[in-house]
Amino acid sequence: MNFVRPSLSRTRSSFVLSAAVLVIGLLLPGIPVRGQDAPQGPIAPPPERHVTRITSDAEPEAPPALPEAEIIKRFTDKEENYLLARASYTYRRTVRIQEFGPDGQPSGEFVVVTQPARDADGKYFEKVVERPYSSLQHLFLRTEDIEGLQRVPAFPVTAGQLAKYSLKYLGKEQVDEIDCYIFQVKPKAVERTKAYFDGIVWVDAKYLEVVKSYGKWVTDQGDMHSVAQLPFSLFETYRENVDGKFWFPNYSRSDETLNQKGLEIPVRIVIKWTDFKPAAATPAAAAATPAKP
Repeated sequence: MNFVRPSLSRTRSSFVLSAAVLVIGLLLPGIPVRGQDAPQGPIAPPPERHVTRITSDAEPEAPPALPEAEIIKRFTDKEENYLLARASYTYRRTVRIQEFGPDGQPSGEFVVVTQPARDADGKYFEKVVERPYSSLQHLFLRTEDIEGLQRVPAFPVTAGQLAKYSLKYLGKEQVDEIDCYIFQVKPKAVERTKAYFDGIVWVDAKYLEVVKSYGKWVTDQGDMHSVAQLPFSLFETYRENVDGKFWFPNYSRSDETLNQKGLEIPVRIVIKWTDFKPAAATPAAAAATPAKP
């Protein structure tokens, strides 16, 4: 089987991620995810991708320094911790959808900014904090579509979900100055009511935590789309260090083509998480379940 690896480069203060991306079918469930030593700043958007074909059938050149099972256990345990930890943080999430014209320049966009909140019963919801803006020419997003955009998940596989996945070690790759183990992640089975991650994760070989993921969420109906009329399913997601101990997603992007009335319109979605701060604890919030990513 062949995979597509789009290589991208991306920089943080002292943490640079430049990744050759390996493609396989992917989509969107409700699973959420902890970190390294010194905190580092957000990463800049990656440049355009150059796609090369590689095979997943060949064996890795050399086994990892640690047993694969130990690596998987440690990074999925951290993902579980990060998922729980992020439920106690507030942040701003900016979703931007762009259409591109024949000249390759943006011809319209939609922007909405939300932040996590809880109602009087402690139930989680995304509160719109800036009035949505749209200059899209080919898409009209309804209120329910905006709610769908808020359900794009950010964490691939946690310890609690590990038994439902098959992971395959694909090799070791140096991403700028960081040695990473690469793992293919596939669900053992798919369901109708729950989406599972199908893709690739890059794991820091020293600290054993996910620094990047590329994939989609799938159900037994196929690729999951947060908004039915939008083609986005394959997301590339980067992390940033928060408070020196948690690695939370801070940038996710998907590029697709919208087919509408005989036109093929390049479209892009970018999701940014910023301004992470510990949330004020309330009795209701403490008893509530963690927020979806």
